[in-house]
Amino acid sequence: MVAVDGLKDRAGLLKLEVYPAVAGDFLADDNVLIAAGKTFRRVEMPTPQQGPVRLCIRVPAPGDYALSLLHDRDSNHKFGLSVDGIGFSRNPKLGLGRPAVASVRMAAGAGITPTSITLNYRQGLFSFAPLRRPGK
Repeated sequence: MVAVDGLKDRAGLLKLEVYPAVAGDFLADDNVLIAAGKTFRRVEMPTPQQGPVRLCIRVPAPGDYALSLLHDRDSNHKFGLSVDGIGFSRNPKLGLGRPAVASVRMAAGAGITPTSITLNYRQGLFSFAPLRRPGK
């Protein structure tokens, strides 16, 4: 169960994906992963207009996985560098490149495994960070 933190607004879609926690497979093309019999799962939903945001995604078995969460604000099913938000399991600090799989690897148990992902949005020319909230 993934709790979503730091939404910029309630526009668009949320897309949560599960990847193998292996460097060559993390953020790989879903068709390639599926054809190779590797783990890939996706849940997509409209961004709820109010209240806490949680997404549930099933993994095939207990083990290590890597999660990515896209806030697709314009609902075009693509990551827009200047528009959309992105976050990963274990909430690594982001630069312009993808995070290392070791920084996003998380263990899923046999039952519901709660975690949270904080979304990051473009800040300036070359960085992504969580939004600054007044009073924080």
